[in-house]
Amino acid sequence: MLQLLKNIKGDKAIWAVVALLALFSFLPVYSASSNLVYVVGDGTTWGHLVKHGMLLVLGFGIIYGVHKIPTHYFKGLSLIAMPVVLVLLIYTLAQGTNSGGSNASRWISVPLMGSFQPSNLAAVVLMIYVARYLTKIKDRAITFKESILPLWIPVFLVTVLVLPANFSTAAIIFSMVLLLCFIGGYPLKYLFGIVGAGILCLTLFVLVAKAAPDLFSNRVDTWEKRITSFTNGEDSEADYQIERAKIAIATGGIVGKGAGKSIQKNFLPQSTSDFIYAIIVEEYGLVGGLALMFFYLLLLFRIVVVANANPTVFGKLLVLGVGLPIVFQALINMAVAVELFPVTGQNLPLISKGGTSSWMTCLAIGIILSASVKEHAKRKRDGKINESNPLEVLSGQL
Repeated sequence: MLQLLKNIKGDKAIWAVVALLALFSFLPVYSASSNLVYVVGDGTTWGHLVKHGMLLVLGFGIIYGVHKIPTHYFKGLSLIAMPVVLVLLIYTLAQGTNSGGSNASRWISVPLMGSFQPSNLAAVVLMIYVARYLTKIKDRAITFKESILPLWIPVFLVTVLVLPANFSTAAIIFSMVLLLCFIGGYPLKYLFGIVGAGILCLTLFVLVAKAAPDLFSNRVDTWEKRITSFTNGEDSEADYQIERAKIAIATGGIVGKGAGKSIQKNFLPQSTSDFIYAIIVEEYGLVGGLALMFFYLLLLFRIVVVANANPTVFGKLLVLGVGLPIVFQALINMAVAVELFPVTGQNLPLISKGGTSSWMTCLAIGIILSASVKEHAKRKRDGKINESNPLEVLSGQL
């Protein structure tokens, strides 16, 4: 164990924040899993806790392994991973719905691993890919026409393949790409054009889905109900969830009811994932809710520090590209719980119970920590490329 700790590199503050969030997650997950046991009839509370612990252990294994990879390797890896991600998204979308009528086009079943959600992997890979492209064009003027194929076609394909099953994830991916392009110096006039094209494509998708509702499993109707419920307060499943979440937050008070003493966890669907923040506030009060928000903002601060300290343009854009969505997703989850946003289905990173999303968050954190290791950045800056390593040669040419 001591030898393992000695091999840990990178920003110690990020390691500490991630470890604290992961350790804290055991408390609300154990408490809220009683909903799965006694209401849904799924397993035992200890079983869910052990599974959550195993997922986190594997997640930290991902962080440790990825943070050992030199940052510039991710350039080549993104080119290799992008076609794989597109194939996975196409296969996932082609599954349609299961026999119960629920949308199964978000997950694929993987032996020994269970359900895997390719959209989470696609988000990370796409941000690395975009960071690589922006680095490549940083010293020259770029026209919109020449950036369509290498930049916007992959962005368009990923977004379109994710959109039918998960609008919120597609919106986050598209928004984060636009933000990264803005930070990376991509011409602003072209970005406005992309936003317009995105709105047009979304409008066409909604019209097609309305004309053929069975084609997309009535997902547009679900989005419409959630937005209507949010704006007009009409009765719906989403409205029921929000009402229960607000009751949980209101009864939490300043210091909360205490660990494991939530009442609304027995009535609130998705209390271990999408609405776990409401359970946290109910049990730990306003103090606990604000403390959790503070740690996410601290993580954001350290991400910006690491990006600013990295001597390479790719390193800076890479850290921001994979790091900002983590904090952005956390803030969206909290905003949904207090009814600042309509229900989105986004979980709370490193806290909510889940497999693929936790692992992809860990993958992103590992990449950030890799970029915070000064030896890797210096090695890339000095142009020391190992000619015997094909991946390193490929990365050095990009």
